[in-house]
Amino acid sequence: MSAAKLSDTFLHLGLGATAVPQPPFNGMKWYAGYGARHGSDGAEGRLVSQHTFTESWDSWEMHPKGEEVVICIDGHMVLTQEFPDGTRKTTALDVGEFAINPRGVWHIADVEESATAIFITAGEGTEHRPR
Repeated sequence: MSAAKLSDTFLHLGLGATAVPQPPFNGMKWYAGYGARHGSDGAEGRLVSQHTFTESWDSWEMHPKGEEVVICIDGHMVLTQEFPDGTRKTTALDVGEFAINPRGVWHIADVEESATAIFITAGEGTEHRPR
């Protein structure tokens, strides 16, 4: 494979130490197809993606079967994590910094201007809820 932009072509890291480029991202419906393509890898599969945000997230997200690494590569973002006991923790991320969203912890990101991040996600069973 020739070089590709992570913002356009996400990667699936799968069983047997595989790395499989994905079809172009086309919105939230893309994730259903991803699950169909790689769901058999279960909780050990990881999606590597890159997203740029110009506004704060409008919904919370939670990954019940694994942790997620968030690496800020441009701009500034603030992650808020809500733990099962209801406590919340905020973490500001600048370029080159990362945070880990623990398994089963709801999280959301706030952005004032713009931020780009790389996500390494154990996405099986991911849930969303309104902000």
